This record gives sequence, C-alpha cells and structure tokens, in this order.
Amino acid sequence: MKNICVHGHFYQPPRENPWLGDIELQESAAPWHDWNERISAECYAPNRVARILGKDGKIIKIISNYERMSFNVGPTLLQWMERHDHDTYEGLLEADRRGRERFSNHGPALAQVYNHMIMPLASMKDKVTQVVWGIQDFTSRFGRFPEGMWLPETAIDVETLDVLAAEGIRFTLLAPHQAKRWKSIIETNWHDTSQKPIETWHPYLCHLPSGRSIALFFYDDFLARDIAFGSLLQNGQLLAQRFLSSIERVKEKAPLAHVATDGETFGHHHKYGDMALAWCLNYMEQREDTRLTIYGEYLDNFPPQYEVQIRDETSWSCVHGIKRWKEDCGCNSGLHPGWHQKWRQPLRESLDWLRQKIDEFYEKDASSLFTDPWQARNVYVQCLLGNSTGSRQEFFSAVSPRELSSEEQIRALKLLEMERSAMFMYTSCGWFFDEISGIEALQVLLYAYHALSLLEELSGKGIKNNFMSLLEKAPSNVREFKNGGVIFEIFVVPFYVDFFRVAAHYAVKTLFEEDVAEEDIFSLYNYQIQAEKKVLLKEKGERLSLGVATLLHMVTGEKQRIFFAAFHRGGHDVLCGVRASARQEDMLQWQESLQEKFPQETEKFFVELFGHRTYSLRHLFKDGQRRIMHSIIDRDVTRIENYLKSVIRDYDSLLAFMGLIRMPLPDVLLSAAEVVLNGELKRVIWDGDPDLEQIERRLTQAHSWRVDINEAELQHHIRGRLEREMIYLAEQTDRELQFSSLAKVERMLEFVRRHHWDINLWKVQNVYASLFDPLIFETPAYKAVGDLLNMRL
Repeated sequence: MKNICVHGHFYQPPRENPWLGDIELQESAAPWHDWNERISAECYAPNRVARILGKDGKIIKIISNYERMSFNVGPTLLQWMERHDHDTYEGLLEADRRGRERFSNHGPALAQVYNHMIMPLASMKDKVTQVVWGIQDFTSRFGRFPEGMWLPETAIDVETLDVLAAEGIRFTLLAPHQAKRWKSIIETNWHDTSQKPIETWHPYLCHLPSGRSIALFFYDDFLARDIAFGSLLQNGQLLAQRFLSSIERVKEKAPLAHVATDGETFGHHHKYGDMALAWCLNYMEQREDTRLTIYGEYLDNFPPQYEVQIRDETSWSCVHGIKRWKEDCGCNSGLHPGWHQKWRQPLRESLDWLRQKIDEFYEKDASSLFTDPWQARNVYVQCLLGNSTGSRQEFFSAVSPRELSSEEQIRALKLLEMERSAMFMYTSCGWFFDEISGIEALQVLLYAYHALSLLEELSGKGIKNNFMSLLEKAPSNVREFKNGGVIFEIFVVPFYVDFFRVAAHYAVKTLFEEDVAEEDIFSLYNYQIQAEKKVLLKEKGERLSLGVATLLHMVTGEKQRIFFAAFHRGGHDVLCGVRASARQEDMLQWQESLQEKFPQETEKFFVELFGHRTYSLRHLFKDGQRRIMHSIIDRDVTRIENYLKSVIRDYDSLLAFMGLIRMPLPDVLLSAAEVVLNGELKRVIWDGDPDLEQIERRLTQAHSWRVDINEAELQHHIRGRLEREMIYLAEQTDRELQFSSLAKVERMLEFVRRHHWDINLWKVQNVYASLFDPLIFETPAYKAVGDLLNMRL
C-alpha cells in the first residue's frame, strides 16, 4: 500500500500596525483591503471548499482539502482569520476535527513557531518562548496538543530540535539537504548524504545531546519544486501521476510519498491549484493501492527504523544555509537584477543591538513584578489569546509574587508588549526579499519602532537616534531612499500612535459619522473610548464637535482623559485639536470659548488652545480617512445625481428619438445619462425584489443612447444580490419563502446566463452545496439552479 501525504505551510507575516493591533489599508493589495484578505480569497478560503469537476466540466463534488492533507497555519494568521475571515477559520478547525476521524485520531494540523522567526539565529530564551507560544496558541484553537511543529523556512539547529523535544513535540519536517548522515538503527556505519542521498519515504529518529530525541521527515524536494515552480498544478491528474511515480520503484511495504510546500501554492501562486489538489486527493482516496495519511498517523503505524544527524544552520530556501537572513549571500527573488542585499547584515545587527537593550532592561525592570520574568513572558500568550480583564488577572495571579497595583500591572503589560514586538521584529520575511524599503522589511522595522518606543517610555532614556545611526549602515537599492535610517524616518516613524492621535481620529469621526456621535462607548482598534460629554454645533454647512472622553488601551489597561474638538469648514478642510484633560472649570471655559468663536474665529483659537496637538485629515488612520472622505463626497454626489436625474427626465423623449435616428448624444448629456443609468441599475438590483425587466429596459436604453454601462460594477452588485438571496434561502424555514427565494435565484441566474456574464458565483455555489433539505432537492427549481451554477452534485 502506497501512503500519500501533502503538507501545506499556510503562512503570512504579521502585518498589523503594532500600536493599533490591526492591519491598515494596503493599497498594493487592491481591490482587497490588505494582503491577508487577498490571499485568503485566492487560497485559504478556496481550499476549504475545493471544486472537483466531472468530464462535462460541471462541479460534481466540493471537498475540504484541509481534511485530507497535513497543514500548518501561522498563529498570527489564525488570529487575523478569527477576526476577519471567520468561515475559513472555522473551516480549518473543523477540518482538523474531521481529519481525526479519517486518520486514526491524529489531526492533520501541525503547530508553528509563533511569528516565523529564524530559529538558529534566535537567542535560547526566544526559541523557548516561540515554541511555547506556538504550542499554546495551537492548543487553545484546535483543542488538542500538537504532535508536530513547523519550523520557519525549515531553518534548523540542534538546539532548536532540543527545545521542540523538551516541549513535547514528536516530529518536524525538513528538506533532504538538511540531513548530514543517516543509517538504519541496526547498522553501525553512517551514510554521508554527499555520497548516498537520504531516502525520503520513511521517518528518521534524531538523537540529541540532551538525551532526548525527535522524529524527522524529509520531504521529496524534487516533487516539491515541480509543484511550486513547474506545471503539475495544471490539472490534478498530472499531480497524482507524479506522486505515484515518485515511489513506484521503492521496495518497502508501505512507503510514504510526501511533499511539503507553501500552502499559498494551491490557489495564490497557481490559480486553481486548489482544484488540482482536490482532484488529486480525491483520486488517491478512491484507489485501492493508495492511502492518504498524515505524519502523526504514519509515525504510529511505522515507527522510525532509521537514524539521522542534521546539518546545523540550514534551511529549505537558502542554499547557503541561513545566510539569507543575515547577509548578502546572493539569494533573492530574482525580480531585480543588479540589486544587492548588503542591507541585510546591518539590519540584523541594528535589531540585535536593540534586542540586547530591550532584554537587559526587561530582565531588570520585570524582576520586581514577576517571580521569573522569562517564564512570565512564556505564559503571556494566555493574555494574547484571551485579551480580557479576567485573563489578565489570572495571568498576574500565576506569575507575580504579590498582588500588583493597577499602575504596576500596566507597566508589566507594557514590558511584555515591548518583548512581543522585539520578537516580531525578527519575522523572517524582513530579510527574505530584495530591498530594505520593501513592505516586508518595513514591517519588521515597524515592530522594532514599537518596541523601541516602549523602551524609551519605560526607561526614560532616548535611544532612537542611536538606532537610526545603526540603520544608516544599511544601504538601499533605491537612490532617493539612501539607507535604512532615511527609510525608517520616512516610512516608519509616521505610523507612531499615542492616545492623542487616537482621540483626534475619534473626534473627526464624531463630525461625520452619526453612530459614533451618538454612542457613549466606542471601540477603535486597540482602544475603547468612553465619551463623558459631546456637543455638535452646525451653522451654514460648518460643523464643530467637542467634548471630553476617556480612552482605554485594551491591551495594557492604561487610561487617558482627553478634551477634544474637531472643526469642518467644508470639503476636506478639517481641523482637530486634543489635549489632556484639566480641571473641570478649565474644560468648561474651553468649551464656552469654542462655542463663542464658532465659526468665524475657530481656527485661530484652535492654535491657541491646542498648540502642536492639532491634526488634519492626513493624520487619520487610512481606513478612517477613506470612510470620512466618502462621507464628505457622498453628500455632494447624491445631490449631483438627483440634479442629473431631473435633467435626463426633461430630455427623456428627445434622447429616445435621438437614439432611434442613431444621432450621437452631446457629450454633456452622454455623461449625465451614464451617471444616471448606472445609478438606476444599482438601485433596481438592491431595492425589493430585483426587477429584471426594468434592468433589461435600462440596458436597452443605454445601448440605444450609446451610453457606457459599468459592467464590472453591475456584475459585482448582481453577484452580491445573488449571495444575499442564497444565504436567505439557506437560513429560511418557511417553505413558501424558500421556494419563492429559490425561484428568484433561478430567474437572476438565467438573466446572467442570457447576458453571457462571467460572474464569480463561488459563494453562491458554496451555499447551494450546503443545502440539506430533501424537499428542496426534488424541486425543478433546485435542479435548474444547479445547472445554471454549473453544478451536478
């Protein structure tokens, strides 16, 4: 029996603004909000509901690839999924539960070192924390202890293996070239891999100097390269044949054909790679001479009969060992011929210098707050997993020698957040690519700045200039950026956030967003804002919002009471001021003065009252900036659209006649008609039951007038309406409403097919496949909808 295992390493670096705890808008990922969202849509979500096509090209089966493969998902990515892509997140947890039923109570999910740090370059303390955090995060989410753990870039040294073994990890995965020598457990002589390559179709036992041991699997790197960089994912049959041929000559009774590759290969790097994988896994499952398995199950069934010794400081993605993450070794993306990576060593040396300062201060300062500062850091992951007052109190009870005051608790949590960012600044992607001004290197610098800022605040000593001097030794390939110091100043420093900037953002929101203005408690990223008093004044299109609010940092528990005011003169002319709260009588005087001077003298008084703590729209966080700009523009857009509608109504019969005689419309009327018709189509799609006849009339009218319809936007709205109808159908229990909704979906899909629109109906298909009502299955409408969705389940 041939055993088949595919391992997918699903990972994205932490992309959050460390002050906010969430990812801000990333324009380079458009039309998605950020790269996590984009890659989830292209890869993580599709692998949860992967399509298998029949010979007629119709979908005959939808399966979860995760249930049938080995996989790991980075803890920081899981944290993002839990908040922003909950269906995929729950799908991963469910896949592990179902996988246990499939694989003899062994779950397909593996744990991962917490934030993808290159372990051989990490300090011993960081190695332990990274493994402990990875295990605790996994256990909390998947409800079981992990058997295996993925090492970032499979970067390895003996010390790291010993940490894994000490923490109870049974096995990990490596590339074949990371084995130094191997032998059968009954042999005395070792085989050097330079003379006899390691066999990849069985596990190995690695004995460690401590007396511990760990099992190692060495994946088929030829197969892995063909999957990642070749054409094997063009269809599932190719992939299946390649798997089978990889072990066809192996004489062992139950050889393991297995591969490890970036999970993003299946859908993000290779479009429809998820479907090729699904076909392959489904095919292997149905064959009598093959069996899908995972590493934990295989290890139980076939314990290691071979031993191995590893090559220290090696990885799967650098032919020079681990030099890619510390020097200009020659490894790069290949996208920028002529560029150097001389910046890598100075970047690492800068961060090493900062880490030493941070660790020295942490150990000294935290010793009065924790019984064991480093054990406290290991346990801190419990707070990250359950960020609440209760979880923090449990944490302090476990790690502090006495009851800490609220001020001491805040200081302790700031110290731990400093340490967390000091680890996050070593995320491997920061060195992997070609340029220090790239998004990945900027992200590690952002975490470094967060850690540095906390160190400066807690120690009272300024070291930013020293740090920037070290970064200046890191040369950029982009002439105008010069070096890491300049890049840090331009691209990193502006992301700094304090209570005042958050308060300014909140103040401006109270001008434009009614729900914010009305709520007494409002959450904004890592902050909770409680308004004590708010006043909103309006006069001739100008607005003034002012009040007092208490801001709570929900991670550290720190609070700040702030007086705020925001003034909108019109357009994007917005001014905001904030200052720490003073005596009650002072704040009343400020409020009275602002009200008296509104609107003529407001700006002048803002400067007098708030000084350098004045802000404009450009200081707002990106997502809020966009929302407020839309709020400003939408009011005018609605007014303009209404005016254009009246113009088109006045010329309606004339325009119809001009279309009849094929006379071109004047440009002004053509532009007006384009705005009106596109707006009307959107309204008809979403208002009540979609009036398909009216949509047809509008499209005919547009064709007659030679007006351009934004078909991409039209299809986007039709898709959204279809998704809403299908979700409504799935949730509905009333039989008549179910049939009515199904008929509505059928009519809309027929309309789409009639117009030959290539609309992405992925979500609609998923909901259709999830319907379990036998009475619906028997209806002609159900079968018709399936045909229109290209499905034959």
